[in-house]
Amino acid sequence: MPENHPPPGFQPFDPSAPFDAAVSRNLPHWFQPGAATFITFRTNDSLPREVILRWRRELEAWLRARQLPVELAIPVTDRAPPGHVEQLARHDPAVQREFRTLKSRLFHRALDECHGACLLRRQKLSALVAETMLHGAGVTHDIDCLVVMPNHVHVLARFRGGTDRSLVGHRWMRYSARKINRLAGLQGAFWQPEPFDHLVRNAESFEGYQNYIASNPARAGLSSGECRFWSRDLT
Repeated sequence: MPENHPPPGFQPFDPSAPFDAAVSRNLPHWFQPGAATFITFRTNDSLPREVILRWRRELEAWLRARQLPVELAIPVTDRAPPGHVEQLARHDPAVQREFRTLKSRLFHRALDECHGACLLRRQKLSALVAETMLHGAGVTHDIDCLVVMPNHVHVLARFRGGTDRSLVGHRWMRYSARKINRLAGLQGAFWQPEPFDHLVRNAESFEGYQNYIASNPARAGLSSGECRFWSRDLT
């Protein structure tokens, strides 16, 4: 069977090339121009407090079962305490990967339960979000595929040289929030301020994220009219 490769221009993360790593609020953020990146951002009401607390309890149960410090689950609900990253790094790399995978799976499961007002079910609003993200594609960034769900967005993208991760918060999120609030007669924060981003490590992961985005509506039990999917393969 031939090996799968990302589309031209979408390269996996290159650990030997320069990259930027930072922690903002509770999440780590890695950025490398040209590297394929899986990004999730969500509405401000998408994860009610009781849902987040349930998520933390499940992580704590997993940690206790393995005799690991339950403090590793703190960033789910509160700001990470000093030394949190170093505390996790002291454990076996396989345990670290398993913990991060579980944390991500519980996060995405909670999003797919479609909590909150879910205003993005409205076709006009989901179209606005997709159009905002596609504006400038081919110049500042490139998008392989995206899905606008009722309360969150997933996109597989790369950012060209001279562009950084602030494009997500400043252009995609801030601009679309202003337009949505105006159209829906709302005020205040529409998006939760910190997006989740993950640099794609290899071709298999790239294909996995493509499949995840394409199948997200079906996993959440949505009809085609309740979400918006876009792929450059369909254009």
